[in-house]
Amino acid sequence: MSIDKEREPDMRLRNTLFVLALALCAMTAGAISAQSDIVIDFYFPSATANDAEGIFQRYADQFQEENPGITINPVFSGSYTDTRNTILTELQGGGAGPDVAVMLSIDLYSFAEEGYIVPAQTFIDAMDDGQAYVDDFFPALMANGMDEMGNVWSIPFQRSTPILYYNADLLAEAGYDSPPTNNAELVEIAQALTTDDRDGLLVPVAGGFPIWMYQSFAIAYGRNIVGDDPTEVYFNTPEAVEAVEFVRSLGTDLGVGPAGGAAWGDTPVAFLAEQAAMIYHTTGNLTRILSGADFEVGVWYLPSGPAGEDGAGYGAPTGGGNLYIFDDGSKSDAELDAIWKWVMFLSSPEIQSDWGATTGYIASNAAAWETEPLASLALEHPQYGVARDQLQHAGKEFSSYATITIQGIINGTLESILTGEAEDAQAAMDAAQAQIDGILADYR
Repeated sequence: MSIDKEREPDMRLRNTLFVLALALCAMTAGAISAQSDIVIDFYFPSATANDAEGIFQRYADQFQEENPGITINPVFSGSYTDTRNTILTELQGGGAGPDVAVMLSIDLYSFAEEGYIVPAQTFIDAMDDGQAYVDDFFPALMANGMDEMGNVWSIPFQRSTPILYYNADLLAEAGYDSPPTNNAELVEIAQALTTDDRDGLLVPVAGGFPIWMYQSFAIAYGRNIVGDDPTEVYFNTPEAVEAVEFVRSLGTDLGVGPAGGAAWGDTPVAFLAEQAAMIYHTTGNLTRILSGADFEVGVWYLPSGPAGEDGAGYGAPTGGGNLYIFDDGSKSDAELDAIWKWVMFLSSPEIQSDWGATTGYIASNAAAWETEPLASLALEHPQYGVARDQLQHAGKEFSSYATITIQGIINGTLESILTGEAEDAQAAMDAAQAQIDGILADYR
């Protein structure tokens, strides 16, 4: 068929316009698609030297590939305290704040009281197998995420306990073939391994946050300072006083570490440099310590208390962060569904397995320990299972109404006792308990 030469320019023009129209449609469709994407602002802290930013970006990339139309915006927000303060500042100033955040499990009452977070129980109740989902988490790790009525508010994610790290080579050289199981054995081995240039034991209670490590001793002495009722605190009991006096003695009468305790960040560094034979620290540093040590690293339960009938004196608090969902009532159902998908993704056995293997934090659900890569890693390196197994001896981390204020009172009191500023531990703790009871009276 021949083409009319006079009509050829018109046809070219029409073809050009058609191509431009197609391009414009494609651009418009892309813009509409981009506008319809749900963006989830996800805040997270870090309390260890793990590459949290890189890990969460990897998780975000994986989630987005599996869930087109949902974009994850990971925001590193500093320490746990920095994260809490940043979020409070944003929300109290009328800002949007995060959609999901990893915050300390003990932050529950502070944020629930203000109405900033919504209970995960609402989403769990809408699941076909919600109870099975909850039951797969270790009960000790769920405790701080639930209110006194048993409603789940936050989901375990970045969870930990402090554990005992010891230089197995040094213990063997000194004639010890197993770690200490109670505080008398702890002191004996620590004294045997203390030299002019090496501490036998470092417990990181120096600075402004001694409460977490101190709780290990209070629990092992027989009475946690907190129970299930968020209006009750037990800070001046005989067990609580004995516990702090023992911790103080480690750096004074017993001479196995510095007076007043060690600093948090310095403790694992000293251990890896073989300037400390044993340390108390978070299991969240396990991968870092195992990979960085030039000696055999032993890991065991915290032998923080006097020997019981079985000869052991174990005790530890749980710790770390949970996943919290924020909503002021303005989020659509589609947004809330997307947020819950992200929470479910992070708390899945697959991600918890990867998270535990990558960092050393406790994979929070039982199924994760039967999932790769953690299943094989825990067989090859039994140290990874110690914190999980220690949960049988673990108690609830401190949390109450007015947590931030009361925790500040407890930390200040402990610091004054450990540094020797307050010589009479009982009197200092009685005074603190009176302050605490006065604050909590309004909640009873």
